[in-house]
Amino acid sequence: MKSMTGYGHSFYRSEDYTIECEIRSYNNRYLDIVHNFSPALSMYESYADEEIGKVARRGRIEVSLRLRVLRSSVELSVDEGLAAAYRDAFRKIADMTDAPAPLVSDYAAIDGIITQVRTSDAEVYRKGVESALSEALAAFSAGKAREGEGTRSDLERLGRQFESSLESIEKRAGDLEAHFRKLLEEKYEELTGRKAGESDFMTELGAILVRYSINEEVSRLRVHIDEYRKLLSSDEPVGKKMDFLCQEMQRECNTIASKSQLVDINLLVVSMKDDVENIREQIRNVE
Repeated sequence: MKSMTGYGHSFYRSEDYTIECEIRSYNNRYLDIVHNFSPALSMYESYADEEIGKVARRGRIEVSLRLRVLRSSVELSVDEGLAAAYRDAFRKIADMTDAPAPLVSDYAAIDGIITQVRTSDAEVYRKGVESALSEALAAFSAGKAREGEGTRSDLERLGRQFESSLESIEKRAGDLEAHFRKLLEEKYEELTGRKAGESDFMTELGAILVRYSINEEVSRLRVHIDEYRKLLSSDEPVGKKMDFLCQEMQRECNTIASKSQLVDINLLVVSMKDDVENIREQIRNVE
């Protein structure tokens, strides 16, 4: 089990450049990757997405790659023909107007005379990007696993509490049927003045007790608890499955509460519903 929140950081340095990588994630229903890359490294966004997808299935993940160049790969080129043309034009203007000849800085201010030529492309940063991203993702994944184990422990505890309450309800299921039987028998005798022993009455009583029996709900909750344990022991992303399972557990609890007229059972159901809500709160951070 992994948490959806995590953090990883790394730093790569070579003689020519440094790359700093930072990864942090937050809860989100789906995988949403946000990039903050230096412009020279933008070509590596898809590569970063592929690598992140190997360690995360859900969450809003912010990944940054910051480049600092230590040795420039840019050279300056002079357009000699354009510079000569401007020189001749300036001289002609100077002869005509007695104006002073232009300075070198005047030529530098003219667009096109001096241009930048990059002698390398972003491919030279591949080793640094791969190294920095790999190291940061390792720390990021380890952090998610640590947080996930803490969450698993809490979920196991809540599951045991839920099961304990269910066992108590299961023991009281017979009391619930006895309560309804006694209530209906007393009402029958009150209305008819006869003892509740006739076959027709007993048939109706049986049909009513079936409607108010909680045995089916208890059995389904037993199945849900078994599935809950399986999901907790799984190494696959289980957040969405557990959320759906909690909805089913909550539904069965509500049904038991609607059938029960015993205070003890109702209090146990309240405790179980509280456990389910706490479980749902925890799994919001589970991948």
